[in-house]
Amino acid sequence: MNLIVEIEQEEDGRWIAEVIGLAGVLTYGQTKKEAIAQAQALALRVLADRIEHGESEPELVNISFQAA
Repeated sequence: MNLIVEIEQEEDGRWIAEVIGLAGVLTYGQTKKEAIAQAQALALRVLADRIEHGESEPELVNISFQAA
């Protein structure tokens, strides 16, 4: 599973990171690195929650992130 993180800087200097393909996975950070790290952590939480609640099959997965 490849997850794409889109990154953009707001006019006020904050960074936004959004994981494409996972609804609601959007975070803000004071730095680009912070926003990306928070988005990756949130994406993993969302995927774990889906598996835990039977919304996704509990398969062995390989997850990687790439910046867009």
